[in-house]
Amino acid sequence: MLDILRRIVQEVSSVTELSEALKVVVARIREAMQTEVCSVYLYEPDDKRYVLMATEGLRQDAVGNVSLAASQGLVGLVGTREEPLNIDNAPEHPRFQYLSETGEDPFMSFLGVPIIHHKRLLGVMVVQQRDSRQFDAGEEAFLVTMSAQLAGVIAHAEATGNILHIPQTASEPKKSTRFTGAPGAPGVGLGTGVVISPAADLSGVVDREPDSVDTELERFDLALEAARDEIRSLGGKLQGELRPEEMALFDVYLNMLDDNALGAEVKAAINKGNWAQGALRQVVMEYVGHFQMMEDAYLRERATDILDLGTRILAHLQGNEATSRPDDYPDNTILVSEELTPAMLGEVPTDKLRAMVSVKGSSNSHVAILARAMGIPTVMGAVDLPYAQLNGKDLIVDGYRGLLFSNPNDELREQYNAIYEEEQALAEDLEGLIHQPAETLDGHRIPLWVNTGLITDALRSRDRGAEGVGLYRTEVPFMMKDRFPSESEQQEIYREQLETFSPDPVTMRTLDIGGDKALTYFPINEANPFLGWRGIRVTLDHPEIFLVQVRAMMKASEGLNNLRIMLPMVSNVSEVDTALHLIYRAHVETLEEGFNVEMPQVGVMIEVPAAVYQISDLAQRVDFLSVGSNDLTQYLLAVDRNNPRVADLYQAFHPGVLQALKRIVDEARAEGKPVSVCGELAGNPMGAVLLMAMGYDCLSMNATNLPKVKSVLRGISREWAENLLNEVITMESGEVIASTLQLMLEKAGFGRIIGPNVGA
Repeated sequence: MLDILRRIVQEVSSVTELSEALKVVVARIREAMQTEVCSVYLYEPDDKRYVLMATEGLRQDAVGNVSLAASQGLVGLVGTREEPLNIDNAPEHPRFQYLSETGEDPFMSFLGVPIIHHKRLLGVMVVQQRDSRQFDAGEEAFLVTMSAQLAGVIAHAEATGNILHIPQTASEPKKSTRFTGAPGAPGVGLGTGVVISPAADLSGVVDREPDSVDTELERFDLALEAARDEIRSLGGKLQGELRPEEMALFDVYLNMLDDNALGAEVKAAINKGNWAQGALRQVVMEYVGHFQMMEDAYLRERATDILDLGTRILAHLQGNEATSRPDDYPDNTILVSEELTPAMLGEVPTDKLRAMVSVKGSSNSHVAILARAMGIPTVMGAVDLPYAQLNGKDLIVDGYRGLLFSNPNDELREQYNAIYEEEQALAEDLEGLIHQPAETLDGHRIPLWVNTGLITDALRSRDRGAEGVGLYRTEVPFMMKDRFPSESEQQEIYREQLETFSPDPVTMRTLDIGGDKALTYFPINEANPFLGWRGIRVTLDHPEIFLVQVRAMMKASEGLNNLRIMLPMVSNVSEVDTALHLIYRAHVETLEEGFNVEMPQVGVMIEVPAAVYQISDLAQRVDFLSVGSNDLTQYLLAVDRNNPRVADLYQAFHPGVLQALKRIVDEARAEGKPVSVCGELAGNPMGAVLLMAMGYDCLSMNATNLPKVKSVLRGISREWAENLLNEVITMESGEVIASTLQLMLEKAGFGRIIGPNVGA
């Protein structure tokens, strides 16, 4: 059966028309199962009917002409129950529906399985036989497996408009198809799909002994310089669209391409006896592997950047254009790719770019960060998107909810056009709030801070009205080196962040590596890195690393004294006691070196469930607490929020999450210690309302969300927010809580702020 299944899948994959694919499926399944009938009924959700779209064994003139209501017949029963139905006397079943047009009355045995794609019913597949018998378990399993394969084929056909839909009238509107990803950058974009893809494949390169090492070194040098020129050119195209601080990303790329960085390692591999292409693959894939293992979503996404640079060098080594792209772009381009990169962004004229879609990646991808800075609506992680078939197709991108619509009908187009016009008006309104405080109608003020990773985030955050930094990730300098950065190198980088926000506070998280965050020069291999040697556990085991970093932070704060130090992934008080001892020691050593620095405030991140139950003990030891809502939610729910397959299980408003958040703030306040939230929940206007009502002292978020959160908080009273919290905190469903919050904020006049609610 496995061999038969493999052959059917291969044959179906080679067919371009859905009608032909369905014919192949019913013919091959009928033959493989040695039954007399195999049929496929597709479900029309608008009409709530099952239409016979392909058959072997029933009358061919019934195809497209015979249909059943959703509640009719055995087919309707399979669809309603969404599980197989296997019976040996179909005509005697109470739900049997006789259809004379098909000539099916002689068939006794019936096996029907639903065709489901991502929880959506697409149709029903049926096999029938004259003899009265039940199909065995192996036959049933085979048909279920085949229906799962067919579901993907049908979904792909919907994306391109190549669906077997029988219009009832000539004026009937065309059907639109929806695909789900992750929100990358807010906004909506309407336009024409342009598919762009790399022209070189690193994974396909083989190792080969070079005829001449010198020749290979020379070839690599030329390719490396060509890649540098290409990055400079692409960066130049974005010069007028991005701030100098954001353009620094392209400087980071150039640094990676430096002879002393990636270039040096590839040359070393060539000298050891591999040709240029093989050496390049060897070094790049090693880097990619290290980054992809990391739990931190922001750092994990750096694998895409490394792979893109390696692919560009390989393209020049092979004499290809770096990317496969059109000569001209339509005025309303929607850029689609398997994996978007910042360099691809520079290839499209910015005045023509309306939106972007990527099959891989997440909201932490560099391209998503730049898209937010440029205001380009973006969807990431659309894993089931048949992206190669979308070139030239009409598309709508909903960056608020992570949705893509292909072949949108007129009604959907009108809805999103209206949203686009509202966006333009809202942007003008929010500009006037930049220098206003986040203060409620009844006078409660809550500071709004930002999360930063690169210096590219810093000045943009200032311009959005940020009052400080709630989380600065210090890992980035460590990732860009082939060794631990020196104390002076770290000091220079930290100083830049502290000066940008002075006199407002900057909260620097100590190094969060280890386990799944192994550096190339500090490898760690573990069976379960998510629960392994990482974060504070690694740095406390290596005080020489911890002390150097803390001293660099303190020295960088001289004369500014706006530094706060935060300890990540704390799970017990002994870790805090040990860390505090080292921090006090570092302060004394810094003073002894002649630096006049104050002892900074020290806090802990609450992101491990165990820490939720030790708030009182932790608060007695530190100056502040900060909830990492992303990781805390992820660990509480046991759901990887960056895995699109289970993304719908990641519920920020899950009752368990809200109860934990309330417990944290109550116990922290009982100890008289301030507590903040740094995570996506704080940047969600609905989440911000609840967190303020719970009593959190500060919210830290992505700079893009700051104006919207401020607008909502300034438009409500704290009493209103507390009443809303009391209403939802007792609810049992995260989905119901989210819907209630959205409805209440819409009633309060914030429908534009919280994003569209398009029925599609």
